[in-house]
Parts: sequence; C-alpha cells; structure tokens
Amino acid sequence: MKRNAKIVLLACVGLIFNFQFSIFNSVQAQEMPLSQTAVASVLTCGPGNDFYTTFGHSAIRICDTAQGIDLVYNYGTFDFDTPHFYWKFMRGQLDYMLGRSSFNGFMEEYIYYGRAVWEQRLHLSPQEVNNLYLMLEWNYQPENRYYRYDFFRDNCATRIRDMVRLSLGHTDTLIADYEGPVRTYRRWVTHELEGTLEWWRLGIDLLFGLPADHRCTDVESMFLPIVMHDIYAGTYPKGTDGPIVDESVQLLPEKRAPLSRSFPPVVVFALVFVAVALLTWKQKMPRWADRTLFILAGLLGLALLFMWFGTDHYCTEWNLNILWASPLLILIAIRLERSPKWALWLQEGCFAVAAVWVVWCGLSMALLPLMLTLALRVGVLLKN
Repeated sequence: MKRNAKIVLLACVGLIFNFQFSIFNSVQAQEMPLSQTAVASVLTCGPGNDFYTTFGHSAIRICDTAQGIDLVYNYGTFDFDTPHFYWKFMRGQLDYMLGRSSFNGFMEEYIYYGRAVWEQRLHLSPQEVNNLYLMLEWNYQPENRYYRYDFFRDNCATRIRDMVRLSLGHTDTLIADYEGPVRTYRRWVTHELEGTLEWWRLGIDLLFGLPADHRCTDVESMFLPIVMHDIYAGTYPKGTDGPIVDESVQLLPEKRAPLSRSFPPVVVFALVFVAVALLTWKQKMPRWADRTLFILAGLLGLALLFMWFGTDHYCTEWNLNILWASPLLILIAIRLERSPKWALWLQEGCFAVAAVWVVWCGLSMALLPLMLTLALRVGVLLKN
C-alpha cells in the first residue's frame, strides 16, 4: 500500500511539473517567427496626475524592423463595459487583461498626458526574444488574456517580471544586485504618496491590513514599475558580468504639471481633537455630537469588516483598524452613559493596541488624533 501511495504521489508531482512547463516547451518547439535582429525591451512609464496613475506603469516592447513589427504588450487594461464593473472592482473580482498596441500608438497617450517613459533593452538571445514574443502572443488570445488582478502579487509589473523570467527557460538564472531600501508593501506604496497625496495615503492606511506589512524581497518589490526598473539595472544572468538590460534610455521627458502639496489630514484631525477636548473640559459636549462620532467610527468599522470578509482583496485582510473603528461604538452611541462598563473598558483597550500598531508599522499619523478623540469621549462615559 505504501509503495502504491508513493507511485500515485510521484505521478501527481509529474503532472504538476508538466503543466507548469507545457506552455514554455510548446513555445520553444515552434518555428521562430522573428528575425535574428529582433529585440525586446521593458518600458517604464512615470506617474500621472490621477490617483490610479500615481505608481506608474510597465509594458513590454517587441521590435523587429526586418519584419515590420513594433508592438507593445500591456497587462494594465480592463473593460469598462464589464457587467457590474464598480461592484466587481470593489470586491476584488475584476479581471484585467493583456492589451496589445503599436509602439507609436502607445507613446501618443503618454505624450498627451506629459508622462515620462524609459526603455531598457533586454539582453536576450534571438531564441529568448522569440520565446517571449510567442508567449505574449499566446497570452493575447481571447481565451488567455484575462487574469484576476492583485495589486501586490499579480499586476502589470509582476506579469512582465514573470514573463521575462520564463523566456529565459529557467527561473533561477537571474541574480539581483539591488541595494535599494527594504520596505513593506505598505511603505513602498505610501512612500510614493507622501507630501502630495496625503489624504489618499490615509485612505490606503485605513484599508490595508497586516498583509501589507510584509517585508518585501527584491522580487516582491517589483510590483511597483519604477522599482522593477531599478532592480533590472542591477540584475544579471548567472555566469555573466553585465546586467540583463542596457542602460535605461528616456524616450519621453516628464512634462505634466506637478501636483501641489495637499493639506495634511493630521492637522485637520488634530484641530478636531483640540475642539472636542475644549468642549469636554467645559462640559459642553452635546450628546448628539458623541453619538455622531461613535456612529461614524462604527460604520467605518463595518465597512472594514466587509472589505476583510466580503471581498477577495488580499491586502484588506486582518485589518487592525477595526480595533479603534469598532462596530462596538454603535452600541455605545445608542446607550452612552448606560453602556456596559466592560464594553467601555474593552473599547479603551482596543484604542491602545491600535495606537501601538499605527506607530509600529508607520501608518499615517492622522489616525492618532482620531483615536484620541474617540478615547477621550469613551473615557468621559466611563467617568460618568
């Protein structure tokens, strides 16, 4: 029986291995459609002025002048005509797809919006360029082009990273010599927002849970296009001295209007805390104001619970903001001084734990005056 179980296990492992490499092997078996002079490049696009363009973009260019081919493959497109588009987007169930366009058509959009574009030519053999081209063409077929988008683990940049590695035939042939900072997913994202999009940063820190505080490896950090650009500059195949890409060439300069600095949310919520503290000191805080504060915080907590349990978003799970924006505050808003003492003490303890998390993980400091405001009013109920 044990021998039969081992045979079954080995057969299953063999099937999985064959499935993983079936696409690559079929690509190698095909006749090379590109000439010996064809080249492949990674295009990195700078940020735009809209929030969804803040983190830039990546694409792959395949250029074969002998065949009259100059195409750009882009994994960052989606169909606005998808039924229930916004509902699927909110629940993390929206499929993105691989798009294909001419190089000139691709560049026209970035010229129009004044966004910078850099090109890094990949040092690939003619066979490897053909591998990449054939895999992209296979991926562009209607039945293959859609994929379930994940902001950290499966996006327009990580797809390109994985395609380049597969085109080499072995995923262990690349060695990164990147000396950039080691950051969590959260810190990589919020670093791009500091100073100009502070309110968006606050929203991200509200929505992201503990998975966003994972410390990224070099490969994982490539989920951001500009970071992938920098890592490729220091990445080389085993047994070689040079990087896998040529020196980056800027195809388009940045001409977009710079974003103005946003008014810091920490100042706004600090002023709210000061106002509430003054009213508390003078014992003039109206009951309706307490109820409003608690209900708003409780409703935010219910929204965070929905993002945790009601969506497929990986990054919104285990969100400790639920400790201070607690649905328990809705019960407290209803009963105020008649609230159970255990509920008030429990909520105060949750405020303390949440504050430690905010400081430890480097979340937006605007969250602290929010917590202090709520903790102050819950403390008054305890005293009374």
